[in-house]
Amino acid sequence: MTETTTIRVPLVEDSPPLVVKRWPRHPRSVHKARHLLRRHVDAWGMSRLADSAELVLSELATNAVRHAHIPGRLIETRYERLTNGVRIEVHDAGDTKPERREPSADDDSGRGLTLVDALTDGQWGVSARTGVGKLVWAVCTDAGEPHPGHETVEGQKRMTPFSPEVTRADPDTR
Repeated sequence: MTETTTIRVPLVEDSPPLVVKRWPRHPRSVHKARHLLRRHVDAWGMSRLADSAELVLSELATNAVRHAHIPGRLIETRYERLTNGVRIEVHDAGDTKPERREPSADDDSGRGLTLVDALTDGQWGVSARTGVGKLVWAVCTDAGEPHPGHETVEGQKRMTPFSPEVTRADPDTR
């Protein structure tokens, strides 16, 4: 007699409202994280936000990869479906908080957070987290939509963006 085991593979259409993934601190992880974000944003019916959300994530994750030089530590991404958009978080074990700069025309870098600020209408920031490190968050919404206190899809208000309770301790990124 042959036994059959059915393994249910989650479909993208069954995408949960919160997606959490840990990545090695490597440039290839940025590409993979963008791909994962696009899959879920599309599954949430928010394809119109995919390009800007990917660009925001790319800037935040690239900063974590480049500047959080803690050997053996991972970075973590979180994508949360909101009623009118998506909240993107990038967690790392580095202590240095990113700051928006005004680079000169000759500077080769330093424009990433200015771009994030423009794409999110100023809805981004840096928060403490339990353990070491920080989280950098941004909210991408439909143009013209109000930012209703970061309401979740279930209609429950999320904690304020700067609250350390927004995150949990994570042994892989501490």
